[in-house]
Amino acid sequence: MNQQKEQGGMRHARMPINSAVLMIHGADVWSSEIEDISATGVLVARPDDWHGRVGDQYALDMIIGEDLNIHVDATVARILDRYVGFAYSRIPPEKEVPLWNLLGGYADRLERFGE
Repeated sequence: MNQQKEQGGMRHARMPINSAVLMIHGADVWSSEIEDISATGVLVARPDDWHGRVGDQYALDMIIGEDLNIHVDATVARILDRYVGFAYSRIPPEKEVPLWNLLGGYADRLERFGE
């Protein structure tokens, strides 16, 4: 059975966004752009010199506009040619409300997988 059927074909809705992100892993730091964000993770443009693996733990500093900085811990969930998918592993309590406010209606919405 494929992963899509195992998950019921649904996932948390992705909100397209174009914002800066710092990807921090140990002493290594990469600057990139967010492609989309959801209640469970974020898709980031893959920097040319990036060298991570699925399962690696990162700190992500997402810089949204001039006034919002959301810092989360995330695990590499998937690696594509042009993107890296992260799943949140820890959202600090003080960043939960700003993240949900950013997501708005996307926070509770589901969408069909593959859309």
